[in-house]
Amino acid sequence: MDKWADYLISAVRSNPGMQSIDSVEVHSDFGNIVCETCIMPRALVIEQIKNGRRFATVFRTPIVKWRKGQDVRVVTVGGVDYLRTDSNSVASDNFDNVPEF
Repeated sequence: MDKWADYLISAVRSNPGMQSIDSVEVHSDFGNIVCETCIMPRALVIEQIKNGRRFATVFRTPIVKWRKGQDVRVVTVGGVDYLRTDSNSVASDNFDNVPEF
């Protein structure tokens, strides 16, 4: 299996009342296996993407396999960076229906 990204996001933690998330649940993508779960702060995800690391969303299927979602990118609106799975210039994070943790 080909590698989908450097890191795969399977869940997000929202910032109540904010237009951004607080942190994400991240897995390393080794191509043939998805593992090494950790919690990564939003700011570190933004920094990693700006430094060339690739992130994508992933979802667990009912038969406990992984399905790739969308690529995650940084979109800057009004001088503020947001994480989005689409390319819309909207001042909020967007994660393609990734569940909360």
